[in-house]
Amino acid sequence: MIRMLSMTAARVLLRSSVLAVSVLVLQPAPADAAGQLHIYVFGDYLNPKVVELFAAKYDIQATVDTYDSNDQMLAKVKSGASGYDIAVAGNFVVPTMIRDGLVARTEPDQMSNYKNLRPEFEHVFWDDGRHYTVPFLWGTTGFSVNTDFYKGPLDSWSLIFDPPAELRGHINAVPEAQDVINSVAYYRHIPLCSAAKDDLKAIQDTLSAAKKNWQSMQYGVIDIMTSQGAYATMNWNGASLRAREQLPSVTYVYPKEGMVSWMDNVVVLSDAPNLANAKLFQNFLMDPEIAAKLTSFAHYDNGIRDTEKFLPVHLTEAPEIVVPAGFKPVFAPACSQQVMTIYGKIWNKVMK
Repeated sequence: MIRMLSMTAARVLLRSSVLAVSVLVLQPAPADAAGQLHIYVFGDYLNPKVVELFAAKYDIQATVDTYDSNDQMLAKVKSGASGYDIAVAGNFVVPTMIRDGLVARTEPDQMSNYKNLRPEFEHVFWDDGRHYTVPFLWGTTGFSVNTDFYKGPLDSWSLIFDPPAELRGHINAVPEAQDVINSVAYYRHIPLCSAAKDDLKAIQDTLSAAKKNWQSMQYGVIDIMTSQGAYATMNWNGASLRAREQLPSVTYVYPKEGMVSWMDNVVVLSDAPNLANAKLFQNFLMDPEIAAKLTSFAHYDNGIRDTEKFLPVHLTEAPEIVVPAGFKPVFAPACSQQVMTIYGKIWNKVMK
């Protein structure tokens, strides 16, 4: 399921941007000065053309600022008076945002384009019935390998967490705690969000041992792979596809132990200065042609029906997007606060 990338993340995703930038789409503002929208989204992830089309259709001045992780976004929003109307949040973050009153109940299920939502994404654990969120993009968290440098089997998380000699010292891991820890859990056959002491110790021990074989922990996964700065990296499927388009030897791996899927969602912040415009934007993104433009830019699947006819064949048939037969997306759950606190401690030790 894409959590696209600096995630992407980076959830390109991408989640590959490490510096926040602003993009201003200039459109004449209405005389009542109500025609504004302020968007907060992962870097290199939102198609600028989509923003331009929205601005032109509704005569709205739209600004876009970017972040590189859900944690960064959440901290900014929690600080209060962020000034943003729209944020893009990973599925495992949404329940916390709803619980803490950070997002508005905008009732997307009552919007005109809601009929286009794919049925499998309607009753989701993070927003059952879609009262707060609309899908942005979704994908999987796996890893990429440059097969010019490694010729062995491509089927296991062991290539990242217990790598062969060819890859040691040439691996990048993304600094996205939830993605990395969930991947370790799959590798070690540990239930996601387990609070068992033995499970938590196994996660920490695995990460501590694995880090010795990593050369870096960075979000810029596309550049890292295409420059051949690393031979393998933890990755999101859309970012891996974008890298393969530049360097055909980049291969995205679906590990036999399993992997998490993720969906990034568009929420309206509870203190949004431009609530009406933010709701317009949510509805706008559920238009099939617009959703297709999101996919064509970031190379992740979307949650809207009938977008295929607006997409090129190389995307509708890409192995990074079309998951293998028998693969069922498992969306990363929202862990308890107790588990998240322990994860934070484990992560801080690993990052030292």
